[in-house]
Amino acid sequence: MSRSCGPSRRTPTSDGFDLAVDQGLEALTDAETVIVPGYATWAQPPATVVTRALAAAADRGARMMSICVGAFALAHAGILDGRRATTHWMVTGLLAEQFPRVEVVADVLYVDEGQVLTSAGLAAGLDLGLHVVRRDHGAEAAAELARFNVVAPHRDGGQAQFIPRPISVGPDTGLAATRAWAIENLGRSLALADLAAHACCSERTLVRRFGEETGRSPKRWLLQMRLERARELLEATEIPVEQVAAQAGFPSAGALRAHFAEELRTTPSAYRRTYRGQPATAS
Repeated sequence: MSRSCGPSRRTPTSDGFDLAVDQGLEALTDAETVIVPGYATWAQPPATVVTRALAAAADRGARMMSICVGAFALAHAGILDGRRATTHWMVTGLLAEQFPRVEVVADVLYVDEGQVLTSAGLAAGLDLGLHVVRRDHGAEAAAELARFNVVAPHRDGGQAQFIPRPISVGPDTGLAATRAWAIENLGRSLALADLAAHACCSERTLVRRFGEETGRSPKRWLLQMRLERARELLEATEIPVEQVAAQAGFPSAGALRAHFAEELRTTPSAYRRTYRGQPATAS
């Protein structure tokens, strides 16, 4: 059963109208999952009564989730300390600046840290919701819910695709060419030395510049590119998982399955069925 609650029974929004909620914050005392949506006053800390109620819910083991700038409320409550988290791309830098103990991931649609989950903008909240349904009830249930709500069961890429890019006013000294080269050669075994050689810099400089430009290490970036390639192949082709693994640059199908389980909480075969809206079968 879902319930809405807040510090008062009427909550103002940034769109000029108020929301009526069912209950006060006492509803958090036995909630199994607590979802904090984006809210109009996110630039200021929530009332102490709110952060205490959120922290208490997290301490007793409730699953804590946020949509868009709702991540700021979780951060003020200390729930994101020592964890990876995301929020809307316009304020990821502000979240990182205000809360240095939070590892802010700027270019993803959502982050699943087990008990604590955060999503980017409003639509990314749908992505996170489907992810949670898939985790709790299986791929078939998530696919059916996606079909009913006329949304994609999975969206490739992250919110980086929605971030405006500044127009270059000088020579390109970034690693864009090296990243493009790596994507074209994902089927190869690419080491840090290979990327550094292509970029004509030291490995140490490469790691630093990768972090500045992508927010990730070269190893982490390569893994995510390989996973994206594998998902594209699973969505668009019928080739066996072993070939998917090879073309995406994984050393074996087992390695692909292990990374799918860790990163996506599913298997390549289940992902392929979910994306195509096919019923789950034993495999």
